[in-house]
This record gives sequence, C-alpha cells and structure tokens, in this order.
Amino acid sequence: MKQRIRVVNIVRRGDDILLLKRNLGRIESEPVWELPTGKIAFGEQPEEAMSRVMNENLGVTVSNVTLKDVITFTALTGASRLYNLYIVFETILDEDVKLTLDERYTQYKFLKYNSDSISGMKLNEASQSVLEIELGAVNRNSLVEAVETLEGAESGAAGVPYRSAANGATIYTDGSSRGNPGPSGIGYFIIDQNGNEVKRGGEFIGFATSRVAEYYGLKEGCEQAIALGLKSVRFVSDNLMMVNQMNGVYRIKNKDLLPLYNDIRNLLKQFDAVAFIHVTRDYNKEADEQANLAIDRHFDETETIISGDEK
Repeated sequence: MKQRIRVVNIVRRGDDILLLKRNLGRIESEPVWELPTGKIAFGEQPEEAMSRVMNENLGVTVSNVTLKDVITFTALTGASRLYNLYIVFETILDEDVKLTLDERYTQYKFLKYNSDSISGMKLNEASQSVLEIELGAVNRNSLVEAVETLEGAESGAAGVPYRSAANGATIYTDGSSRGNPGPSGIGYFIIDQNGNEVKRGGEFIGFATSRVAEYYGLKEGCEQAIALGLKSVRFVSDNLMMVNQMNGVYRIKNKDLLPLYNDIRNLLKQFDAVAFIHVTRDYNKEADEQANLAIDRHFDETETIISGDEK
C-alpha cells in the first residue's frame, strides 16, 4: 500500500484560523483552500518539519508549534489505495505578524470556523478532515467538498475522477461492554454528505470484550452502508487501536478479532472509497448512546419476561 505522511498546522489568530488558497491553476470561482501542510524531510522531526514549512511557505519563524493529534485515513488513487498519516499541530500567531506567501499559494484568509465567511469555500480532503475532527462537529454547510487532489490521482474506468471518502456519508460506530468481558452492545449513526441524519440504531450482541464489540459495531456500520447503497464513506470511531488496525498501522494479533477483521475487509471491497478516522469520545456520542441503549433494552426485555413468568 502506498503511504503518505504529512504535517499540518492549525494556525490561529485570536478566534480565527488560517486558510491558504492553493495555486493549482483552477478557475477563480472554484479555488481550493487548505491548512498549512508539508512533507517531512529526511532526518527531520515532525516539529522541525512544521517550523520549516511555516518559514518556507509563509515567511514566518515560529517556535511554538504544539502537537495536537495524529489522523490516519485511506483513500483511492487510481486502482490502488493510499494510506495517509497527518501529524496535526497548532500555532498561535500575534496580530502584527505579516505573512509572505511563496509561489504555491496565491491568497490567505483568517476566518472563523463554521462562520458564514467560509460558506462556499472548497477545502481539500485532509484539511477538511482535520478541521472537522479538531474544531467540532461536521459542518457540511460551511465546508464544501472538492474533488480529491491527491498526488498522482487518476481517473476511473469511465474517465470520472475518484472522489475522496470525504465526499460521501459519515458513519459513526461504537461498541460497549459492561465488564470487559461482559454484556455488550453495538451502535451506529449515519449522516449524509450534507450532514443530515440518515439512520441510527443498535443491537445487543451478548457476552464480549470491548474490543470485539468495537469490531462488531464497525461490521454493522459496513453492512448498513451497503444496504443503503453508499459507495463513498468515512467510518468514524473513538477506538484508536481499531482505526489504526483498519488503516494498516498495526497488525491484529488477537485470534478472536481476525475473523471479524477479515469479514470487514471483504465488505469494504463493495465501496469505491473508504476512510477510517479517529475522534475522541465526545464526538461519537450518538453511536455510543445507541450501543448502551441496546444493552438496556435487552435487560429491560429480560426483566419483563421474568416478571411475566412469575405471574
């Protein structure tokens, strides 16, 4: 699998964030915007790479880059898959700092996230994913998806460019185990590309560990997406280990998980583009709620049956 590693920076000035207009030769009415992003040179530490990118691309010297997160996802490029790992930093700029753009950018703006000012701006896949994860819930009205601009991207069999998974639905999944192992449930919450709820639900799966429950939740999310006819999807989970395993960062050594993992990989073949994204639990509340409701329903139904027998 091809791999791409990048550093990306959320640059703040007060309550505003910095967006850069990429010089890609696109028409003025359809610019592509992004966060400051760059490669890691041989021998560099990620922090050093981010400081260098800020200096080379924006003409500023910064020493206060703060590591925030690591985001991984997989996307199609031609007939192959591209594994992406983005190391996310944050930098605070003073009001009097002046930016000098190099030739790769034509314009910059400091804007409030989720503001009307961002409405209609097209962001590349990576910048959009970073903003959605780090700055709050998905805002599809503000962030209008663009056709994927991955390096080396090719056209599909019909000559239509592959679109990134960011252009499709988002499926939040979760698994809950009370006891680990213990009574377990799974949940999912699906929204379309415009941020509208499509479906939510959950199911009691019996006695399991939390890790097995997480994988059952992801499998159910895949099956629900297939049943809905979705072809480009982003799976979102608060379980970092599972996300990294699905992205190929870590291998699965637990024999109990291998059959589930293989079932999921086979299901993924039915999609055109797939991404796996990790978020904190705060951003996965709906799926978590569905998983716990499924456990509660099971015990409520069991108590009802027992009460009925006693009568």
